[in-house]
Amino acid sequence: MSSLKTKCVFLDRDGVLNEDCTNYTYDLKELVILEGVPEALQMLKKAGYLLIVVTNQAGIAKGLYKAENVYAIHEAMQQASGNALDDIYFSPYHPEYSGASLSRKPGSLMLEKAITKYDIDPDQSWMIGDRDRDMEAGKKAGVRTIQIVPEKESSEGDYAAASLLEAAHIILQTAN
Repeated sequence: MSSLKTKCVFLDRDGVLNEDCTNYTYDLKELVILEGVPEALQMLKKAGYLLIVVTNQAGIAKGLYKAENVYAIHEAMQQASGNALDDIYFSPYHPEYSGASLSRKPGSLMLEKAITKYDIDPDQSWMIGDRDRDMEAGKKAGVRTIQIVPEKESSEGDYAAASLLEAAHIILQTAN
């Protein structure tokens, strides 16, 4: 086995890859992939990054939709991005409906499972998300963080970007 560890970009889903709907994104008819997302994913892929989605899906615990809906949205994203995504981890829990779970961000269990499974080097890896809990999960897992925020808004991340495309440019510039 090679001693070279894998570098990875962990991606929150709603608000990073697609528009964040107020009532959860689980219906394919409501899926809007954000501008520049397929291009950003392809850039990161060409640079040798593993791309893993890590997303809280509390709507499952609330009984609003099922895991199959999450996989259908993921498949649509795969088609839109030329199959750039390597895996998806999601937490179907909500503390008020199903009890607490370490997999739910800001917990870092989803990232830690992927780090172990894919032999990922946290020092070369990133978490991109739009919420403070994404930044917290990334920091707990030992990866650098980029928070997607509207311009001039404060960020809890190591870096801030207005879009996934801007975040991809930050990663590629920082890596060189």
